[in-house]
Amino acid sequence: MVPATIAPDDWLAVADSGRVQRPSGAAGPAGVSGRETNPATPSAPFGAPNPVRGGPGPSPLAFSGPLAHDLFVAENGRTSGLADDATTSGTTLTSGTPWGTEVARFDVKRYGCLDADGTARGPLPDFAHDRDRLTALYRAMLLTRVFDEKAVALQRTGRLGTFPSSLGQEAVAVGLGAAMRPDDILVPSFREQGAQFWRGVRPLDLLLYWGGDEQGSNFGGPVEDFPICVPVGTQAAHAAGVALALQLRGEQRAVVCVVGDGATSRGDVNAAMNFAGVRRLPVVFVANNNQWAISVRRAAQTAAETLAQKAIAAGIGGEQVDGNDVIAVQARVEAALERARSGTGPTLLEALTYRLADHTTADDASRYRADGELSAQWRLDPVARLRAHLISAIGWQSDDEQRLLSECRDAIDAAAETYLAATPPEPTEMFDYLHATLPEPVRHQLDDLLANVARTERGHHDG
Repeated sequence: MVPATIAPDDWLAVADSGRVQRPSGAAGPAGVSGRETNPATPSAPFGAPNPVRGGPGPSPLAFSGPLAHDLFVAENGRTSGLADDATTSGTTLTSGTPWGTEVARFDVKRYGCLDADGTARGPLPDFAHDRDRLTALYRAMLLTRVFDEKAVALQRTGRLGTFPSSLGQEAVAVGLGAAMRPDDILVPSFREQGAQFWRGVRPLDLLLYWGGDEQGSNFGGPVEDFPICVPVGTQAAHAAGVALALQLRGEQRAVVCVVGDGATSRGDVNAAMNFAGVRRLPVVFVANNNQWAISVRRAAQTAAETLAQKAIAAGIGGEQVDGNDVIAVQARVEAALERARSGTGPTLLEALTYRLADHTTADDASRYRADGELSAQWRLDPVARLRAHLISAIGWQSDDEQRLLSECRDAIDAAAETYLAATPPEPTEMFDYLHATLPEPVRHQLDDLLANVARTERGHHDG
């Protein structure tokens, strides 16, 4: 049974060819079997193989590209690389191959740039030395957090529908949004407001959407970006289809599809990754692993030691990134997008983070999550991490912080005022463009709605 309280130093190593090893001296709780129980390893160097290895045998090759390029086949104790045009990989039977010969080995690399205290673990990407870029990333994360606070407050007072906060996950959305080119296409799930803001969607648009107004999907920014997708994982097939269209047109563009950790256990997502691998489509799948599929723990939702390793079955690249480190997220999504545009193929990028809020405002996470676990994860807060780095790297001052916070609050307050003053859509508008001619069952639903509206209006008049 996974313990309710998990400290940041209890992060467990990930599988190596079916074996699980812990870092030296680490004694984990019984029954965890090496699965992820925490979103980041502060001491892991950028691009470190995951896990720490030991024992005999050749060092596995990092799985970071198409299967035909990265699979090594061992025969009679010798290791040889497959040709680029190999199509059968480790499934080929060779005459005289000993029983039980190892035909393939893979590993998963994890990337991170900043420790939990904002200290650089090593050399940073070029963009991370640009003051304007760093402050833009921080502003986007802060704006997202302020927006979420306002949206939750509006919902709690009955002025907004059910809302999913991205508290604690801002670095994933902002980092991937910052990595994309304007002509790339975002296919989000429902917690990527940080990426949407970066790409030009207005806070007003998202308030309208979560308030039940379809005009919220007529947002600013790239018009080819997809709207919010609430059904779990269904957007992955759409993303693969868009990537196929880009490929057939010969366009040097790519698609970023974001799913949650729970979605990686759905057939839609795995079928989409499989198809993308076969066709080498220009798509990057980002699995936002916040450790919870609503109330189901990550370890109870899939037996895979990592979500990134699910890429192996699809024949695409797979890796992990510290999802609380916006610099690392941008760097790894940029690298994956470059591979996608160049024709190398898709990537599954597992972003390790933690959901600090309820699943949505309709949820109460205190029913299934201990307070001690939550407080431990606050020490890995991505906003505080980047703020600490700004202080040490560019001399960020308290005046800078207050000025930026006021700017974000003013922008969100203005958006909320406009949203609250907007004329709500008529209830019948949901039927207007559904069918050219309404089928009889749908016609009955419209008639029932009209009757309910009439009764409500009479009640208001009589009152």
